[in-house]
Amino acid sequence: MKAVVVHGANDLRIDDRPEPVAGPGEVVLDVEWGGICGSDLSYWRHGASGTAALKAPLVLGHEVAGRIAQLGAGVENLDVGQPVTVHPAELVGDGTMPERLKGRTNLYPQIRYFGSAAFDPHTDGGFSERKLARASQIRPLPDGVDTLRGALAEPLAVAMHAVSRAGSLAGRDILVNGAGPIGSLVVAAAKYAGARTVIATDINDASLRIAKAMGADEVLNVSGGGALPEDMELVFEATGIPAVLGGVLGATARGGTIVQVGNLPGAPAPAVLGDLVTREITWIGSYRFVDEIGDALRAMADGLDVSPVITHKFGIDQAEEAMRVSADPASGSSKVMLRLSPTE
Repeated sequence: MKAVVVHGANDLRIDDRPEPVAGPGEVVLDVEWGGICGSDLSYWRHGASGTAALKAPLVLGHEVAGRIAQLGAGVENLDVGQPVTVHPAELVGDGTMPERLKGRTNLYPQIRYFGSAAFDPHTDGGFSERKLARASQIRPLPDGVDTLRGALAEPLAVAMHAVSRAGSLAGRDILVNGAGPIGSLVVAAAKYAGARTVIATDINDASLRIAKAMGADEVLNVSGGGALPEDMELVFEATGIPAVLGGVLGATARGGTIVQVGNLPGAPAPAVLGDLVTREITWIGSYRFVDEIGDALRAMADGLDVSPVITHKFGIDQAEEAMRVSADPASGSSKVMLRLSPTE
């Protein structure tokens, strides 16, 4: 079968890999669609994502959906041909956590994640024609949600987890700083959660148009030193750029809250943080998700439309071109999708 494999920085290949076979408690998927994420781009451009560096070739991709092709022994309540997506996380060990973290499995210290080099051997992702997964990781798609949109359940789950970290959004006015794919999905998740108004800011007009289509009530281009809105009681910071934190803190009301959903770098970086103390701002981290992938699927079935975030589609043999488009701010891309095997 074909697979999208990164061998090192700027070394992406379409390799032939052995066909997977479902063992006990496992399933094999015919993967139809995959969404390119920032970590995929980082492995391709730098040979690493955060502190996880490539030690061997790695199949990319953790945002995938397709149809069940094989069922292993003992697998129940799933059917061959059924459209599904995958929860890409697998806990390593017995899953025991301190009582204070009960249920917050996204904070478990050792997690294998599709398309990650954090462990050696690495955990291959789903950018391949077929993918082996544990049956416990499978999430059936509800009626009305096709595999193209089903592949976006994972990033929508990230956005919904961030929204849940803020508590109830009913009737609240919020700011989303950064209108990339996750920021735009936070816009949609916030409106779905009952936010009264959502302002989205970015330096790219194409991204802001997508945020508007995803439900933002107002969009603001802050390129060239433009100021953020002031006195915002709740802010979602979705850029992960340390240099913008001073401005974001300044835009947050005294006693307000920032939810940090954009991944910050793992190395020292300058940032102006004084307002965090003097304005008594609450700064909340948001990391991946627990099982909000189920919430994401239910929201899509309920009418939350993620399609505006999809800007480009490429076949598996065009994977490198797809990566280049996804990495290029001038391309107008948001979520770039790979067609990994034929769809109906």
